[in-house]
Amino acid sequence: FDRVSKDLRTFFSEVRKPSLLNSGELSDSLVFESNGSALSKLIIPMFKAQDRHKLLIVTKSANVGKVLRSNSQERVVVSFSINAEKVARKWEKKAPAPLARLKAARKLAEAGYKIRIRLDPIVPIEGWEKEYKAIIDAIFRNVKPERITLGSLRGLQSTINFSEDKSWTEYLDDKSNWGKKISSDKRYELYRTLIDYLKETHKFGQVSLCKETVGMWKKVGLD
Repeated sequence: FDRVSKDLRTFFSEVRKPSLLNSGELSDSLVFESNGSALSKLIIPMFKAQDRHKLLIVTKSANVGKVLRSNSQERVVVSFSINAEKVARKWEKKAPAPLARLKAARKLAEAGYKIRIRLDPIVPIEGWEKEYKAIIDAIFRNVKPERITLGSLRGLQSTINFSEDKSWTEYLDDKSNWGKKISSDKRYELYRTLIDYLKETHKFGQVSLCKETVGMWKKVGLD
């Protein structure tokens, strides 16, 4: 915390352009909410004490009570990583169920927080189209996110090496700078199907991609 707080103070004093800082790239943002190292206790107050930059909380947690009580709606955006229920049951066993995450998202939205959704990592299991359309419907029954980010399954070699359950790696075909990925054609099918469903069924177009090539962005028609 000493290192992070020092860097944040420097950032706040030197960077004039309003920025959104991601706290959930290397670890779940809310993993320490139940102890003295809580983000809501140590980091959120630093953002509330200035009026230029915002904090992006990325999480699979449903433990949002302290974030709610921080009353940081003007300085904090919360992005929930969600997956199809069948995928979550198989590979996200220690995380709250997707519907529990969406219930937490709804609580925050009702309190005035801006909510984003990460549908990531999409896994092309058998029946994936039905599964992911169902979770998209569940998203919109609970919240109207300001953005949905789509990402497909990928794995750094280090992640693969340390995984006890390697069953998910059967879907990885291509190599890239981000490790192994689903084949380009299949990724396009996943994205195109879900982008079209979002537009046609939910009239929603604020969609972006995670860790994708410029070519894929162009191919699916996103800027």
